[in-house]
Amino acid sequence: MPDPVGPVRPAKAVAPRPVVRPAAATPEEEEGMPCPACGAPNAPGRRFCRRCAAVLNPAAKPAPLPWWRTMWPLGRRRVRAGSGRATRFLVVLVVLAALCAGGFLLLPAGRALVEDTRDKLGKSKPVTPVSVEASAEIPRHPAKNTTDGLSNRYWGAPAPGASVTYTFRKPFRFVDLIITNGASKSPESYPRQARALQLDLEVTTKDGERHRKELTLSDKPGPQTFPIRVSDAKTVRLTLRSPAGLTEGRHLALAEVEFFARS
Repeated sequence: MPDPVGPVRPAKAVAPRPVVRPAAATPEEEEGMPCPACGAPNAPGRRFCRRCAAVLNPAAKPAPLPWWRTMWPLGRRRVRAGSGRATRFLVVLVVLAALCAGGFLLLPAGRALVEDTRDKLGKSKPVTPVSVEASAEIPRHPAKNTTDGLSNRYWGAPAPGASVTYTFRKPFRFVDLIITNGASKSPESYPRQARALQLDLEVTTKDGERHRKELTLSDKPGPQTFPIRVSDAKTVRLTLRSPAGLTEGRHLALAEVEFFARS
């Protein structure tokens, strides 16, 4: 026995779909250029396809520029009139001027850094002055005793403020200075005379430029090393300051001064 038919809800009405019927091409359309998208023929002079509405005569795209012409501002770029070419040119000039100014200001610092690096990586050699002149000296203790290589002989100065000047045959890169203070490097002979615990150093280059530095000495016997780092040194002057142990009947003693250049 067949199943009984139950009640059914009415369905919603659906509008009929339009049926696209191809339009017959006219003789003019059949002679025209086909559409680049769908291939349908179109009459001459149409701008859009009669079937798919695609552009029939798209503008030709410009050929891509070579890579070296895309490097702005080195290469020329295709720009519209009034699109900021003058502004870009001014920006380039400002950037170049800033780079030049920065390089000029940083050149001395960069040169000093290079020289210091060469000083640290290279070796040093002793340099002997050709003349030694003192503003004052005690008899039998001339200033030339500071460069004789013997630490048991010294330059005797009567009071603070006395100076000694060393002149060299040719300019050199002055890297280190070694001072042996007092009457001798021997602990027994060192305290026999007074000592200067500060030296005013003045280095004059071949161009006349002067470099000044204060050297603080330890009150103890033996050599003491000071880095100098001055190029084209021609003369060196040392002035005695801050005496220690200077009493009546005693004088300032400076045993040895050694100069070292970059080899």
